[in-house]
Amino acid sequence: MDLTLLYRGPLASCDYDCPYCPFAKRRDTADQLRADRAALTRFADWAADQTEDRLSILFTPWGEGLVRSWYRRTLVELSRLPHIRRVAIQTNLSCRTDWLADADPATLALWCTYHPGQTPYDRFLGKCRDLADRGVRFSVGIVGLTEHLEAARRLRADLPEHVYLWVNAAEGHTYTDPEAALWTALDPLFPFSRRPHASAGLPCRTGESVVSVDGEGTVRRCHFVPAPLGNLYDGSYRAALRPRACPLTSCDCHIGYVHLETLPLYDVFAGGVLERIPAPRRE
Repeated sequence: MDLTLLYRGPLASCDYDCPYCPFAKRRDTADQLRADRAALTRFADWAADQTEDRLSILFTPWGEGLVRSWYRRTLVELSRLPHIRRVAIQTNLSCRTDWLADADPATLALWCTYHPGQTPYDRFLGKCRDLADRGVRFSVGIVGLTEHLEAARRLRADLPEHVYLWVNAAEGHTYTDPEAALWTALDPLFPFSRRPHASAGLPCRTGESVVSVDGEGTVRRCHFVPAPLGNLYDGSYRAALRPRACPLTSCDCHIGYVHLETLPLYDVFAGGVLERIPAPRRE
């Protein structure tokens, strides 16, 4: 089976406190961190054992995972398994980058977000350049707030040309056509993020070849549809995998709407769906 898993464990602490972040952050206690570590270890052990399947894994933590040693170690170990096609994580890139020397760059990838005001620009850019020097696959993004526009332009000018700079529409923000044009000049794919996508009754790969998994092993079709399909660890989810239409009115998050079959994004991001890297353009 070819299966994509979006894993989100109990970790909710982050070293940043972005005012526009939609996630409800907490300061994890030592017990909560131990529970997250145990949940991640259980998931990683399960993934390592699925040698009959071909897995692609994206970690989408509520908090920042790469400042925790167990996330770095898990990414390295999974990247070296032959049945893992891709392992990626969403990160603010505040962690050190030397650990990547032990990973397989053909399998591991990073989805990085720059948060102005939370980290010095030169520090973030330096880490991006280090990733490029190491041959790590990565994309870089920013939230499309007016106060971020100049930082986004600076990033686009300073990043290596091959690195995709994506722009996420700000939560709850409506863009005028002139505003949208400014962001589209930086990210030609911004129109996909600009407005929520109507999804009710439309075919989606989630629940068939893409699933969401939490720290307890509960499998759902995606992060945004709460109905469980079964449990990862007892195998009960497998019988529930089948083509499904979306039950929601709309989908406004990239990790959700990228899987809608009515959008061309599997072609746009061919080979880089999890890390949000578009396929090279054909001349």
